[in-house]
Amino acid sequence: MAISISAVLLLLILAVIFMRNGALKISHALVCVLLGFYLAGTSMAPTIHSGLTTTADLVSSLHP
Repeated sequence: MAISISAVLLLLILAVIFMRNGALKISHALVCVLLGFYLAGTSMAPTIHSGLTTTADLVSSLHP
């Protein structure tokens, strides 16, 4: 578990640096995809899923 948390933190830091840089390349997108896969395997996955579902429901209920 300690190795996966370390990998998630490293990939998160790299993803933030790449996004702040403004030039998202193929290698940067790969880091973001790997971050997503590692996050899906952590205990934070249900919380992230719930938050995204709630946000999607909120957005879909808005009528302009």
